Amino acid sequence: MTKITIKETQNPTILKFEFEDFITQNQNFEFKNIDEAQSSPLAQQLFYLPFVKTVYISGNFIAIERYSIVDWDDVKDAVAEQIVSFVDKGGVIIKVEENAAKKQPITVYGETTPNPSALKFVVSRMLTRNAVEYKNIDQTASSPLAQELFKFPYVKEVFIDENYISVTKYEINDWSEITLELRTFIKKFIESGGTVLDESLIQTTAKNDVTKDEAFDKLDVTSQQIINILEEYVKPAVAADGGNIAFESYNEDDKTVKVLLQGACSGCPSSTFTLKSGIENMLKSMLNDEAIKVEAVNA
Repeated sequence: MTKITIKETQNPTILKFEFEDFITQNQNFEFKNIDEAQSSPLAQQLFYLPFVKTVYISGNFIAIERYSIVDWDDVKDAVAEQIVSFVDKGGVIIKVEENAAKKQPITVYGETTPNPSALKFVVSRMLTRNAVEYKNIDQTASSPLAQELFKFPYVKEVFIDENYISVTKYEINDWSEITLELRTFIKKFIESGGTVLDESLIQTTAKNDVTKDEAFDKLDVTSQQIINILEEYVKPAVAADGGNIAFESYNEDDKTVKVLLQGACSGCPSSTFTLKSGIENMLKSMLNDEAIKVEAVNA
């Protein structure tokens, strides 16, 4: 069943009826009468109510301006029920033009992570094979989605990998206040055909145009073993928590392994414990070397 939230506006004659998801694709509509509402069967039905003066449709809401013959307190619940009934019976809110891009339905849901400042938004389809992290909007040339997310004042960092987007927030807002807004925005952006990641703009090569395989082959045996262990045993678990771990370097002299933490793992209060009690112990055991130490370059 469709869920609608009734919200007041600064104008006492206008009331908003908000949906959980977006109902238009980057478009705004204003109808002054039933004849203007040819593109909206729902708006046409609403105009049969004698007190409806104007109908606005935008984003995830329908706003209705009333004539003064009634008060909203007397009719708002009935209007909400009428909208819900119309939509649940398959009624069309806005007619999509034939040449308009077809919507690609997806699901998006939020998952908590060990980092209280990061939330993982899981999408029902693959987004990328390359893990990419953005610390600010200036770094987002390869991701129109990340660029848009940074326009929310509470978004601090964005990490995209496989089928999820991890968003790290500033402390000014609680997740309970912004999760729905972010989830709805991500869902609408992807369904409307927005580009999540332009793979051609991602820097996937090392310095001097050396490919990943070539760079791997030039590493010492221990470094190669460490990378293989991280890829096979650590990354899947870290990804499940909305983050990523990348090998940076291995110093043969002091046996120090340096890694880069990304996404929800970056700045996570439990990351130090994970590095020392989890990853470090695993490498010591699998490489049979108790001298090995693990450090995060961005801890």
